[in-house]
Amino acid sequence: MLFLRTLNQKVFMSKLTRKQDALDYHSTGRPGKIEVIPTKPTHSQRDLTLAYSPGVAEPCLQIAENVDDVYKYTAKGNLVAVISNGTAVLGLGDIGPEAGKPVMEGKGLLFKIFADIDVFDLELNTKNVDEFVQIVKALEPTFGGINLEDIKAPECFEIERRLKAEMNIPVMHDDQHGTAIISSAALINACELQGKEIDKVRIVVNGAGAAAISCARLYVSVGASKENIVMIDRSGVIRKDREKLEPIKAEFATDQDLNTLEEAILGADVFIGLSTADVLSAEMLSTMAEKPIVFAMANPNPEIAYDLAVATRSDIIMATGRSDYPNQVNNVLGFPYIFRGAMDVRATTINEEMKIAAVRAIAEMAKKPVPEAVNLAYNIQNLRYGKDYIIPKPMDPRLITAVSPAVAKAAIESGVARKEIEDWDAYTEGLRLRLSKEDALLRSLNLKAKSAPKRVVFAEADNYKILKAAQIVKDEGIATPILLGNKEAISHIIKENCLDLTGVRIIDPKDEAEKLGKYAEFLYKKRQRRGVSPQMAARLVTDRNYFGSCMVEFGEADVLISGLTKDYATTVKPALQVIGTKPGVDRVAGMYLMLTKKGPIFFGDTTVNKNPTINELVDITVLIEKAVRTFNVEPRIAVLSYSNFGTVEGEVPEKTREAVRILHEDYPEMVVDGEMQANFAINSELLKNNFPFSTLRDQPANTLVFPNLESGNIAYKLLQELGEAEAVGPILLGLNKPVHVLQMDSSVREIVNMVTIAVVDAQSK
Repeated sequence: MLFLRTLNQKVFMSKLTRKQDALDYHSTGRPGKIEVIPTKPTHSQRDLTLAYSPGVAEPCLQIAENVDDVYKYTAKGNLVAVISNGTAVLGLGDIGPEAGKPVMEGKGLLFKIFADIDVFDLELNTKNVDEFVQIVKALEPTFGGINLEDIKAPECFEIERRLKAEMNIPVMHDDQHGTAIISSAALINACELQGKEIDKVRIVVNGAGAAAISCARLYVSVGASKENIVMIDRSGVIRKDREKLEPIKAEFATDQDLNTLEEAILGADVFIGLSTADVLSAEMLSTMAEKPIVFAMANPNPEIAYDLAVATRSDIIMATGRSDYPNQVNNVLGFPYIFRGAMDVRATTINEEMKIAAVRAIAEMAKKPVPEAVNLAYNIQNLRYGKDYIIPKPMDPRLITAVSPAVAKAAIESGVARKEIEDWDAYTEGLRLRLSKEDALLRSLNLKAKSAPKRVVFAEADNYKILKAAQIVKDEGIATPILLGNKEAISHIIKENCLDLTGVRIIDPKDEAEKLGKYAEFLYKKRQRRGVSPQMAARLVTDRNYFGSCMVEFGEADVLISGLTKDYATTVKPALQVIGTKPGVDRVAGMYLMLTKKGPIFFGDTTVNKNPTINELVDITVLIEKAVRTFNVEPRIAVLSYSNFGTVEGEVPEKTREAVRILHEDYPEMVVDGEMQANFAINSELLKNNFPFSTLRDQPANTLVFPNLESGNIAYKLLQELGEAEAVGPILLGLNKPVHVLQMDSSVREIVNMVTIAVVDAQSK
């Protein structure tokens, strides 16, 4: 499974994360990564009598009369079993069903995040094909689909074949077909771009495992000629005259007089790598036909390094299984959406027509204009169809509305669907609403930050949480940390906690005489008419918040992060005195990004302005509106009160009402309304029924502006604790250069999130 194999154990433990981090992630709090959550109310005795006895008898009787009603009254239609026996886990091999369980839970997460499909992972303690098939067959009443995972070849072929033949729900072994589907889409587009006809290209497949066999089969289904495919295993070219030729490999045995990869690759148009690192040399690549296509999909290191390949052949189209190069062949582009479409029409199988429909949909999607959100996530100005973009990016939200309907239609047209879809537009809109809104924005921002990391100076580096966060952002490529504080104390914390911050600069301001002199002179000139003497300036710049702010102001760092151990005002004041506000901006404001189950909601002002006047409230709203746009979110702003459009009179309603009037007059393009109560702001149906004239009546507000600091601060903290929303911030708005303040005693995760936001902010500036 290529998506998870990008987390190959060696790279996974040495760079992307650390061994203990991975163990802590899985063990902290509730062990594992998944839980079962009720979808119906369970708060009263009546609820419980409906959920169980005696109320549950009614749906049971209905299903007994008509077995298809199981889809109407239970979760079967949205429930997939991810099933493995742990014999071929992640490139770790046969490590057993218990050791494979974390991977299966991870696969369940991907189903939920990308297609809103619920998963039970099942690890079977058997290597016997008959026993495996018997167990899975017996589970058919429970599940709407079966995803086979990490089962070694050749058993996986037989298990899937028998289950598909003997079960009436979709069954797919993703290790085989996922890679085949995504790489087939890539191959179709690569051939088109290179001016090659797929039925004429000569294809060399290096590898003969489950994925390789499935890829070759699907290439033939989409137009390639079987006679033009040469497959190679550890023993060399698979030839028809080989002794003891395995039946599964015989399908792609050749009668050509070829023995080695070096011989097979000569004049070939396409190289498909599903084997091991560095088996394709630059010399071999140079012997391929003009405009070669190379899919080197071994992970973490491909069959030929990307940089070497493109340096050797300027006419190449290259794809890998890695996310840090163009054209990542990633199974997550396929399996969530294929199962979504298959299950939505209650397909009895996933057949060749459905797989080909997925291939065509993915290939066609790459040719369409890319949403700006995707460009921003990958920090690419204008991503478009071409040699570096032959398949969509995994974060593209259009995948569910492109692939799932195509699969569903193919199921209907091929006669394996048991349910028709009458309104395809409504179905597509329903798919769009299924997308996980809770953390998609943060994932997108994380990708954007990694695309152009910035220098982040941490003012409180003599703190374990800060150092741990610094290690994480360094390892993940989000930022280049710079640590301020006593070098000896910081080094001691690093050593004591086995952190790896090799190569990270540690600066003790007290040791930086030259910088202190320069910074003091600057601060004195800037603040001499505001009570700052030369002596005071010299003293102030030894403070790490002043020193860090000066580093940002002088271009020696891009971002300052502080506030973990000091109050908000103490952190903000140095930034205001050293950096100041943007031209034309008279004040700063604080904003939180609240990650809720209904999607991201922006709160402001939650940290700075205690009781803003009407004009100050207007200024704050303008600041917040511009800030929300940097997240590639179209702001829909509600200015909140305890009144709805004059239903109650008072100082706050009058202030917010007048502020909205000014905003409507001075910023007619801004989508803003108020004064209104918070429940009306986030419930568009409630708003539309009672106040149909409101500019927010069609969709809920995603940005809430509070009338004073008290209400905003209380609201975000209540939502954070009682609503279990994740709070990212406070995001400081209005400064001329990026300075961001942490909540006191933030967690490591919250610090990392804040750094991610800060880096994206620095990119926009």
